[in-house]
Order: sequence, then C-alpha cells, then structure tokens
Amino acid sequence: MSEKELSKVPSGRPQRTPVGQRNILTVKGKDPSYEYRIVNDTDDRIAQYKEAGYEIVPDTAVSVGDKRVNAAGAVGSGKQISVGQGTKAYVMRIPKDWYNEDQAAKLAQVAAVEQATREKALDGTYGEFKLSRD
Repeated sequence: MSEKELSKVPSGRPQRTPVGQRNILTVKGKDPSYEYRIVNDTDDRIAQYKEAGYEIVPDTAVSVGDKRVNAAGAVGSGKQISVGQGTKAYVMRIPKDWYNEDQAAKLAQVAAVEQATREKALDGTYGEFKLSRD
C-alpha cells in the first residue's frame, strides 16, 4: 500500500482535527460591513461593548470554530461559545465605519502621547530619543 493511500481518510468517516490544530475561535460567515469580536461574558464586558455600539450576533448568523465547538444555541439567542474554565463568550459586531472611527480616536491618543514625549525629549531630560513606526 502506498503512502498516499495510507494518508487518505476512509470514506464515511469525518475528517478529524488534532487538538493542537483546532481553531476554536474562528468566526465564519461574517458580514463584510461589520467588524467582529469575541467578548467574554465576565463582569460588565458585554454591557460595555453594547454601550460602545456593539451588538450580539444572532446564533444563526455565523458559525464559530470547528464542528465540535459549533453547537447549536436556542432560537433567537446570541452566538455563544465556551472559552474554558466555565466562562462563556459572545460573538459581537459593530459597523465598520464606527469601528474605523474608534481606531482613529485611538491613533489620535497615541499621537498625542508621542508628541508629548517628543516635546519632553527636546528639553534634555530623556537623553537620546528615537521614535519610529516600523
């Protein structure tokens, strides 16, 4: 029997994914007009994301991970997954334009800190100063 024949999966048997190669947090079936996140349901994180404009993705809208973790949820519920140690997480999404606005605000804050650092460096209190974005 050749090596190629040995490596073939027998017909009728589902393809197996070794534990070390499972990709349990991959979200499939995403709408390209949204940015997606998986948010742990701990403390007030879900409420914080909702206040920021995120919504819980309906269970039927996307699939998460491989076939073992993609268990069906209740009709009308959000897409929920187990992330270990008894913690559940939800798939949440926000419109891309809102996401891009948030990212621009973060970059503006970083730029302000960098500018303040540059100004402080010019008075000689920091020593040699180099700042680059690679």
